[in-house]
Amino acid sequence: MYQFGFEKLEVWQEARKLTVEIYRLTEKFPGREKFGLTNQLRRASVSVGANIAEGATRSSGKEQAYFTSISFGSLMEVMSHLITAVDLNFITDEQLSMIRSMIQPLSLKINNLRNAQLRKAGKG
Repeated sequence: MYQFGFEKLEVWQEARKLTVEIYRLTEKFPGREKFGLTNQLRRASVSVGANIAEGATRSSGKEQAYFTSISFGSLMEVMSHLITAVDLNFITDEQLSMIRSMIQPLSLKINNLRNAQLRKAGKG
């Protein structure tokens, strides 16, 4: 089966796994949070991979880096929301630690991708 270029990127594959974990985790959030923190976490996690994919379709390194930067911002948004979820007792410290162990290496890979894209654009 044909694969688009972004599907072959390890960073996109890891973002996809993170999204699945966020969806699983937020299934257990209180129903009253459906349009609150649950929605925010899910949208931000989907944005991580979506922006990597969108950036991969751009021809210039500068444009690619722009979308990769948005992806990184969304990843940090996920982390912030998860810390809030701990504060609200929606998830445990152990659950946060598990997701953090996915986010930390993913953040490095997104930064490395962005740096490579900027080098391609002649700005690195």
